[in-house]
Amino acid sequence: MHSVIVATNNMGKLREIREILSGAPFDLSSLKDHFNPVPSIPENGATFHENAAAKARWVFERKRIWTLADDSGLEVDFLGGLPGVQSARYAGEHATDHDRVKKLPRGAG
Repeated sequence: MHSVIVATNNMGKLREIREILSGAPFDLSSLKDHFNPVPSIPENGATFHENAAAKARWVFERKRIWTLADDSGLEVDFLGGLPGVQSARYAGEHATDHDRVKKLPRGAG
């Protein structure tokens, strides 16, 4: 069985990935299992792919364990694809998903 770190603090995301990979020979763990405190990994990429690759590389360089990472966000056609990679910060640092949706201009959803 191979150990794989899923570069996330989100236990819901870890659960989803475990479901997707059920039956695969992987022992999945999260950042919480390897870091205390859990680090804030820089996400400075221009694309979701760049951010996911940077997170996976950052964790692998420190732990030398296979690492899987993803990045996602909200892309709204009405806003030209925004907020995109800035989705998590779109409505402020401590905003909820509900706050971010409320910040969208009328007609965007």
